[in-house]
Amino acid sequence: MPVSGVSAAAIAARLSDLGLPARVEEHDRHTSVEAAVPESLPADLWREALEAVAKADQFGLLATSLNDRTLWAVVRKAVPATGDVWGPSHQR
Repeated sequence: MPVSGVSAAAIAARLSDLGLPARVEEHDRHTSVEAAVPESLPADLWREALEAVAKADQFGLLATSLNDRTLWAVVRKAVPATGDVWGPSHQR
């Protein structure tokens, strides 16, 4: 497993330990982690979940009008070369 996969698996394990079952997916340039977040997550668990995803290269929260919330994180497989840095066009 690539280093990105190991890092993503560690993030997913930490989220799962917090009661947020996570899904890990391998992609060409990165490994992603996603976890559904319940509406009534206590503040201390939010803090721990954010500490977990902060280890990733990118992370965020996708919220829909149906009150669905997904916490996501991306760990890159390789350091981008100069001029190949992920910008706004690659954000989710």
